[in-house]
Amino acid sequence: MINIHNLSKIYKAEDVQTHALNEVNLNITEGEFLAIMGPSGCGKSTFLSVLGLLDSASAGSYQFEGAEMIGLSERKKSDVRKKNIGFIFQNFNLIDELTVYENIELPLIYNGISSSERKRKVEEIMEKINIAHRARHYPQQLSGGQQQRAAVARALVTKPRLILADEPTGNLDSSNGNEVMNLLAELHREGSTIVMVTHSSYDAGFASRIINMKDGEIFNEEHASQRKDVFAKADAKEFESIKND
Repeated sequence: MINIHNLSKIYKAEDVQTHALNEVNLNITEGEFLAIMGPSGCGKSTFLSVLGLLDSASAGSYQFEGAEMIGLSERKKSDVRKKNIGFIFQNFNLIDELTVYENIELPLIYNGISSSERKRKVEEIMEKINIAHRARHYPQQLSGGQQQRAAVARALVTKPRLILADEPTGNLDSSNGNEVMNLLAELHREGSTIVMVTHSSYDAGFASRIINMKDGEIFNEEHASQRKDVFAKADAKEFESIKND
């Protein structure tokens, strides 16, 4: 699905150049659940922004379904995003003045979907994500876990080919965070392609593959099963510290 070759991102300020990404190479297959880990400032969020076509690379190649994304106009990048990519953010990014239903409906309006079809799609995804009982509530009336469920529903309502999640449990307690991770794991089992940035080793354990970044580069990768073996031995007392690692 995604082929990245020698991808670089350089930020320039006067005489200073910062290499946020330094010749990154990575292939992501359809249906994969990939977790990206690393210390703050290592380039993982920049990489996710480039994948989501929210930011542009300085050099290299990014192919999505065989089509080159580098050099596309903003209009064409917007078209690709609307048709193919769903975003889940740490801060939920729900619009306070809109109800849960209206927040979820918004991407469909942007895509020019008819009113009757929007209603069908929104109701379908709300039932799937178990947020239908909050349809007429506003974000401030929801718990953090419910807000993130609404945000997940909004990301999925267009049935995107790719789901990008940036610290999806970062603002949640361990119970609500675990619900969201189980939801992402279920979506993965159903065939969704997910790329998630996280600081949490526990959350990364839900992925099928983990890559570790440092100084704008990928320095190693591992299969999540290696970490799951560790967590299986942890007792309930240790859970909270592991979750917030």
